[in-house]
Amino acid sequence: MELRFKRILLKLSGESLMGEKGYGIDPDVIGQFAGEISSIRSLGVEVGIVIGGGNIYRGIAAAADGVDKVVGDQMGMLATVINSLALQNILEKKGIYTRLMSAISMEQIAEPYIRRRAIRHLEKGRVVIFGAGTGNPYFTTDTAAALRAVEIRADVIIKGTRVDGIYDSDPEKNPKAVKFPEISYMDVLKKDLKVMDLTAITLCRENKLPIVVFDMTVAGNLKKVVTGESIGSTVRHI
Repeated sequence: MELRFKRILLKLSGESLMGEKGYGIDPDVIGQFAGEISSIRSLGVEVGIVIGGGNIYRGIAAAADGVDKVVGDQMGMLATVINSLALQNILEKKGIYTRLMSAISMEQIAEPYIRRRAIRHLEKGRVVIFGAGTGNPYFTTDTAAALRAVEIRADVIIKGTRVDGIYDSDPEKNPKAVKFPEISYMDVLKKDLKVMDLTAITLCRENKLPIVVFDMTVAGNLKKVVTGESIGSTVRHI
């Protein structure tokens, strides 16, 4: 099967792991995601992954007002590591070799992030999960995904969401929302479409790194993206 993308950076939100729950990780959802990742790994796609932490940290934040911004961001980074460990565990149960690399030093549970080592893992067919964001406060996991994608020379960032692309408004709230099958980086910024944050979009634009946004909850969609089928929305130079 011909591949459109050989090396990808898959960005998953922490909220997507909740499923219908209001907090935490739904085993069925993370199991489905692992199956989707396994299906493209078997095609020979090299896979890096960044997961957010909103399913864990926002639950804490709702119960704790007045947390310092830096401390809050550090809590969020740790939440991404919890999600990364959960995904790593499910992937390895499916027989997929993985490596978890952390931007924050925690050698007992994750390798330190070293760019050359990460690329070598990918070349050897291991799924590499990048935890703890960039390791710095004030940077989102969107920015971490863009940074890691550029560093590992990924062909694309693939952002898995609950909707089937980029719209001019929230399609879950507005049934008349208009979908953009293809859109430029500048139009994303001008229209304030919230695909990824400003820093992430700018980093992708400067490095000509396309972004595909698609519905990760539909079985088989991830395979369709990497094999070039018209799924979701693409942000690129137009």
